[in-house]
Amino acid sequence: MNEKLQTLQADIGFLKAVAEEGRTTPVLGGSILVAAGAIYGVASLLHWAILTGLIATPPWAFAVVWFGATVLFLGVLRLLDGRLSPAKSRTTANRVAGLAWQGVGWTIFALVASTALVSWRANSAIPTLLLPSVILALYGLGWSVVAAVSRMGWIGLTAAGAYAGAIIVAAFCTSPAVFLMFAAALVLLAVAPGVTLMRQARAAA
Repeated sequence: MNEKLQTLQADIGFLKAVAEEGRTTPVLGGSILVAAGAIYGVASLLHWAILTGLIATPPWAFAVVWFGATVLFLGVLRLLDGRLSPAKSRTTANRVAGLAWQGVGWTIFALVASTALVSWRANSAIPTLLLPSVILALYGLGWSVVAAVSRMGWIGLTAAGAYAGAIIVAAFCTSPAVFLMFAAALVLLAVAPGVTLMRQARAAA
């Protein structure tokens, strides 16, 4: 019984620490979101340009665009995460937010890889039509965790916007314009909020 009470007290203490730190410390990691939104936003624009014939390339260019964007982002992520890790590790709130985004990132990677395999085995690109919506929905999940940790209303609205964006882009999944919409969504839901978080962190410092 005492062991259960100690566990409960530890859990309550953890949640209390997250809530208190979320109100008093800035949320870090905005630079990573800016990088992700910018890099994959440009990749989405290139995909649209190739798809509509504005850029003449062989079919395998689509894979090169997205693979290249991923390699570039991982390089930037390694650099940025190395700079942010010491500061993030000092607060429970930022550790929670960081773990949430890490989970979102790995989930996106696994889903993209799985979708590519399904498309290859089925000899159909149809499964890939859902990817923009899935990615935006996962961004909604990430922002929801950050909103709960930070208790910032605008972050909650960003999460809601990501969920709404997932549904909206699904309605245009068969149109080349979906890649323009996806690029715009990344700017609104990753780059812009990331810049805001960076400014808040700079102001707090």
